[in-house]
Amino acid sequence: MAESVELPSRLAILPFRNKVLLPGAIIRIRCTSPSSVKLVEQELWQREEKGLIGVLPVRDAAETASVGPMLSPGERSSKIPVSTSDGKNQQELIQWHTRGVAARALHLSRGVEKPSGRVTYIVVLEGLCRFSVQELSVRGTYYTARVSRLDMTKAEMDQAEQDPDLIALSRQFKATAMELISVLEQKQKTVGRTKVLLETVPVYRLADIFVASFEISFEEQLSMLDSVDLKIRLLKATELVDRHLQSIRVAEKITQKVEGQLSKSQKEFLLRQQMRAIKEELGDNDDDEDDVAALERKMQGAGMPPNIWKHAQRELRRLRKMQPQQPGYSSSRVYLELLADLPWQKGSEERELDLRAAKERLDNDHYGLVKIKQRIIEYLAVRKLKPDARGPVLCFVGPPGVGKTSLASSIAAALDRKFVRISLGGVKDEADIRGHRRTYIGSMPGRLVEGLKRVAVNNPVMLLDEIDKTGSDVRGDPASALLEVLDPEQNKTFNDHYLNVPFDLSKVIFVATANRIQPIPPPLLDRMEVIELPGYTPEEKLKIAMDHLIPRVLDQHGLSSENLQIPEATVKLVIQRYTREAGVRSLERNLAALARAAAVRVAEEHAVSVSKDMHSIDAPLLDNRLADGAEVEMEVLPMGVNNHEMSNDFRSTSPFIVDEAMLEKVLGPPRFDDKETAERVTTPGVSVGLVWTTFGGEVQFVEATSTMGKGDLHLTGQLGDVIKESAQIALTWVRSRSSDFQIEAAGQINLMEGRDIHIHFPAGAVPKDGPSAGVTLVTSLVSLFSQRNVRADTAMTGEMTLRGLVLPVGGIKDKILAAHRYGIKRVILPQRNVKDLVEVPAPVLASLEILLAKTMEDVLEQAFEGGCPWRLHAKL
Repeated sequence: MAESVELPSRLAILPFRNKVLLPGAIIRIRCTSPSSVKLVEQELWQREEKGLIGVLPVRDAAETASVGPMLSPGERSSKIPVSTSDGKNQQELIQWHTRGVAARALHLSRGVEKPSGRVTYIVVLEGLCRFSVQELSVRGTYYTARVSRLDMTKAEMDQAEQDPDLIALSRQFKATAMELISVLEQKQKTVGRTKVLLETVPVYRLADIFVASFEISFEEQLSMLDSVDLKIRLLKATELVDRHLQSIRVAEKITQKVEGQLSKSQKEFLLRQQMRAIKEELGDNDDDEDDVAALERKMQGAGMPPNIWKHAQRELRRLRKMQPQQPGYSSSRVYLELLADLPWQKGSEERELDLRAAKERLDNDHYGLVKIKQRIIEYLAVRKLKPDARGPVLCFVGPPGVGKTSLASSIAAALDRKFVRISLGGVKDEADIRGHRRTYIGSMPGRLVEGLKRVAVNNPVMLLDEIDKTGSDVRGDPASALLEVLDPEQNKTFNDHYLNVPFDLSKVIFVATANRIQPIPPPLLDRMEVIELPGYTPEEKLKIAMDHLIPRVLDQHGLSSENLQIPEATVKLVIQRYTREAGVRSLERNLAALARAAAVRVAEEHAVSVSKDMHSIDAPLLDNRLADGAEVEMEVLPMGVNNHEMSNDFRSTSPFIVDEAMLEKVLGPPRFDDKETAERVTTPGVSVGLVWTTFGGEVQFVEATSTMGKGDLHLTGQLGDVIKESAQIALTWVRSRSSDFQIEAAGQINLMEGRDIHIHFPAGAVPKDGPSAGVTLVTSLVSLFSQRNVRADTAMTGEMTLRGLVLPVGGIKDKILAAHRYGIKRVILPQRNVKDLVEVPAPVLASLEILLAKTMEDVLEQAFEGGCPWRLHAKL
């Protein structure tokens, strides 16, 4: 018990800044300063039995001056002289209170901060008794004080409890405290422990513990600390508890008043509703100011079908009953606004199709693509004869940059309909197509409904771009959701989850684009008519560049033909040396680089010409004029009315003509060389194949070599499973025919005995797969074992069987165009692919020698110079 504690004559002092510890109270302190850490470590941590320390309230001297004068030193606080080890006094910059509380540690914990390594202590202290400071001194880094006890002794406490005045004060305090507890019980669940303390704690300790349980000011805490007399302490405690009780009651009154104001706002809402009804009866209602009425009129003019209009009216009645402050008001209003904005009956005006004008439009926008443009004209002709015909969904498949998106735009222009593009690349959520259900937070309609709302017609040309790049995950499969969209028997009642009412999509003309057919699910592919767009030939690229790309690049860079001229020979060099692609995007980027170089020259020449026309002004004179605030006259040069024409002041004296030297200066050294194939096919074991990628056809080299080993086959080049199996089939076929071709060494039974075969596909960072490299692999292995070079002007493609048959493959047109771009003169194809040569442009076929093969022997006969050198020894 606190009254039995023997207080030593000297205590270590822990300064408690702007706070007070009262006897009986328990506090938790975190010690971080060097002085407090040293005090805790020496006085508490290093002792086996936890000692006592003194907690003394302190206040900054500057703060004391700001809050007003302190009370007399003998009564409250004083600037106590501090004695140092050398006997001298020093004046502290803080106000020390003359009275404090002795405390003992209930719990100690030590910690180390990282990365500084600073030691900190967390101390739980219990206040025991009051003391008075007689003298304050310094011990190392902390303070000690000579103290005298202020609390009553045990005999004095027993005698004081019999005092009638004290008994009356204690009853009054307990009554006030119980009233406070009854008020707090309605808000807090932890006041039960306080009620127990009120009944069990002695009178002389009750006031300190109870007052310490709620927040009071620092001045009030000091007043309680200075109340040594028990009667005065109970009087002050009763006053503080009563003040706290009154503040709680005032807060309750304010809360009730606020709630009354809320009910008043609801009353005002009802009165306003009655006022609106009165105005309607008087004919004094202003519909323009009523947003809900305006929304209703907008919905009436949207042309909704009867069943949907009933649904909209039900939602509108629900909206009228809601207040704007309610959470569901905004979502309901947004939903009704969407219903009013959708084009239920509004469509583009139908006009008679002019097929001749449509054909001219396609010819002006696109060069070549004769078969594709013919199919579009047929599609338009059917639309002309039967406007409500449910034609197929066209799907343009081809590498990037060949004009798939622009073809869809041309269809919209020919039909005189609005065009909307829906990008499906990377879409993995089914809700992007069907929309989110309105029960979710942040729900919104699907992209199709948003696109129709944007164009405000129900019969646009809608482009589903990159339809092959949709994915699927736990949120659904967008490709499956598109089945309903593209099916003419189902899209008449397309149900968006957000709309939750059917919408007619049968009048929309859908056009899709893709780079590859393989990723498109078969059910979705079955609903579309695939039209393949192969890459352009160099001749077509040259024509496109001269007729379309160069004028567009000049216009984009503010130039004209009088500033920049790019001859056909230079464009050919750009196509041959700097671009090898199916489309024309890279070609356009290179032409833009030439235009930027010309723009710099034109701008520099204009700056020089302007400076030559100005009168020379000395620099000091000009500086003085500007310093004095004088104005410098400027002449505004007029631009031509047409943006394509420039003022004569900007025209260069001589056009910038791009030649071969300037081409290398601007674009750098050539990226591609026609001699690449001949240089790489100079050693045995190297053959040239043709492959198909999403970017068109490409030439693929296959390299094979042998090393000492155990007869293993090693494959590198980031290959897929199919191409690995093709390599194993090729090696097995060569080993089975080794005796027939006499490519085994004398006395050698096994072709692979004592050596490993390593086959590599260059460009290892690019994934490769597919069966069309079978004949190329066999040719490379035969070249390696026979030590004969494959013809450098020959490329090949085809799948092979284990019996040596050559099977047809796809992408023939793209592969032949790739061979033409690389300067290949001879191409070996499977005989069953002869039907695909019809799609190859005639100029390309005329420049190539097409060799057809039925078996692997036919391929080897054409791949080597002078035919297969081992046919003379064959036993076949």
